[in-house]
Amino acid sequence: MTFKKRGVVAASIAALALILTGCSAPASDSGKSDSKSDSSETVRIGVVGASDPYWKTFTKAAADEGIKVDLVDFTDYNQPNPALSAGELDLNQFQHIVYLADYNVANNDDLVAIGSTAIYPLAVFSTKHKKLDEIPKGGSVAVPSDPTNRARALNVLQSADLIKLKDGGTLFSTPDDIDAGASKVKVTEMDASFTATSLADVDAAVVNNDFVTDAGLKFSDALYQDDPEDEGAKYFINIFAAKAKDADNPTYKKLVEIYQTNKDVQAGVLENSGDSAIMVKTPTSELKEILKDSEDQVRKNK
Repeated sequence: MTFKKRGVVAASIAALALILTGCSAPASDSGKSDSKSDSSETVRIGVVGASDPYWKTFTKAAADEGIKVDLVDFTDYNQPNPALSAGELDLNQFQHIVYLADYNVANNDDLVAIGSTAIYPLAVFSTKHKKLDEIPKGGSVAVPSDPTNRARALNVLQSADLIKLKDGGTLFSTPDDIDAGASKVKVTEMDASFTATSLADVDAAVVNNDFVTDAGLKFSDALYQDDPEDEGAKYFINIFAAKAKDADNPTYKKLVEIYQTNKDVQAGVLENSGDSAIMVKTPTSELKEILKDSEDQVRKNK
């Protein structure tokens, strides 16, 4: 992306605001809070990729604090927010802030970010080419079709010198903004869950983090990726989302604390991302500001 670098991201945004906190209790050396939760309720959390090993670690850590977690697995990004809004879930954890903003504006909803997890770089993969410059002129590159990830993917391709965007690159760029005459490749849109599996049919694809390992890819094989320490990456902080009425629910806050402080959970997330994730803790007040800013930008660009 064409955002200015912050340098070393402040501790509160630890490499680009990514996680919430502020209400977290100090963690012991084991990564657990010194006091156990009094809750005995079951918390249903919607995720994309429940089979990722760190979720098993997380549910066990939550159980040790007296909280039973029921993971509800979804196959694509279109389902968890409606399910949360309808009360079928208590929380979800699969999206970044700007994705939530787009959903809220499009559906006149008010889901909120109650905690951050990590910023993941968005990467370009290929099974036909080993280097970026091997992608031929006129080649095809697949990108996610949902608006926020599509725009981010287009910015990634511009940074990689594969396309040029007439608008310079924004959170809302679309394929219509591509300057075809000045671009090296042609862009094909498809559901985010299919970009990785399309690699046999295209020269390259921008693949969201959730689908990398499931497709048998290795993060280390990425031909290019954006910079999660760029200032603009704050919009892509991944979050725990809840209904507005549950923003201060102590059990949900406790689950965020466990995710952010349990050493085994953190290590599992990093391992699952090929050590590409940047784990951070961002105050809820800052997450709220970024979400509001994102929603304002979405409305202006509708």
